[in-house]
Amino acid sequence: MGKRTVKHVFPGGNTSVGFYSYYHHVIAPDATRIFVLKGGPGVGKSTFMRAIGDEMLVHGFPIEHHHCSSDNNSLDGVVIPDLGVALLDGTTPHIVDPKNPGAVDEIIHLGDYWDEAKLRANKEKILAAQRRLGRRFAIAYSQLAEAKVIRDEMESYVAEAMDFAKVNRLTTEVIKEILGQTPGQYQAEPKSRHLFYSAISPNGVVHYIGSLLPGITQLHLVKGQPGSGRSTLVETVARAAHARGLDTEIYHCALEPHKFDLVVVPAARAAVLKDVEEVGFQPGSVPGVRVTVYNLDVHLDRTLLRQYQAELAGARDRFTAALNRGVHHIRQSKLAHDHLESFYIPAMDFAAVEQKRKEVMERILGYAAEAEQWHTRTQVKES
Repeated sequence: MGKRTVKHVFPGGNTSVGFYSYYHHVIAPDATRIFVLKGGPGVGKSTFMRAIGDEMLVHGFPIEHHHCSSDNNSLDGVVIPDLGVALLDGTTPHIVDPKNPGAVDEIIHLGDYWDEAKLRANKEKILAAQRRLGRRFAIAYSQLAEAKVIRDEMESYVAEAMDFAKVNRLTTEVIKEILGQTPGQYQAEPKSRHLFYSAISPNGVVHYIGSLLPGITQLHLVKGQPGSGRSTLVETVARAAHARGLDTEIYHCALEPHKFDLVVVPAARAAVLKDVEEVGFQPGSVPGVRVTVYNLDVHLDRTLLRQYQAELAGARDRFTAALNRGVHHIRQSKLAHDHLESFYIPAMDFAAVEQKRKEVMERILGYAAEAEQWHTRTQVKES
């Protein structure tokens, strides 16, 4: 068992390409147990998972909170890494179905505890609320797609003025700094886990960077304008660590989900983070971590960039406006979702849901006992 810690991440995000999921990285497919929770909005999935996570913390197990990008106060999953156990919201938009039914995965259908007659009585209102919810998300994603196009424009001006040869040299120096004293590992294929550390949420752009850095002693913070090569630098470090056989935790850009924003290399006790203005990370907010800052803008030809000064200023304003419109419609989506929940909550037998939660909790404690027995037997054999 590790320390009583909570890691906060996002398994999916509201992005420029719509909802994007890294759910297949939440837990390995050969996990001890994956509980997939099904049921409508407001049936208690997030509360069910959070309560189990809280109880496992009391028992001394570190846990992971996998937050919902459309409501960062709600959970899409809880993972207990030491036991290989996960509880996941398996409903839209992150459809999750068992891949190894019975052996690893199982469905818990909280719809078993609702009053069908009450829901049928509100059928037309529920269908109308679903349509409004879908429309709001469609508008939000169109605004985020527009923001991405504008950012591409901003990047094109900066990239034209960058000396990427010097950026490449810096990248090599960062890799040497991080991996120079860390032995390679070539006995097994290294693991790379992909998630989001931030999300475009109803509350704006939110992040949980601080929770991802326990055990990390050095953070390399890469500053620069969009187009200066920040994401490429982070990705290159991640691939270099992977080539050395080291496990990596990779966290992607909330707007452009294929780009790398943060890589954590646990074996090297190091991380490389792209500084993003909208995220607003404060380097001094994580105690015990030495921060080294690199500003890629020093490799800009500012005379060349100056000719695009008006275009850049206009693009920045348009980007901010498009991003804010996206956030506004995600916030409206949250309100529409809350309205939808109002039909389900009165129809639920939450006492029965709580009884089911207790049953699942007992089973998880059973897995913990099995793990402890296995650990004890292994120690005896080794001695």
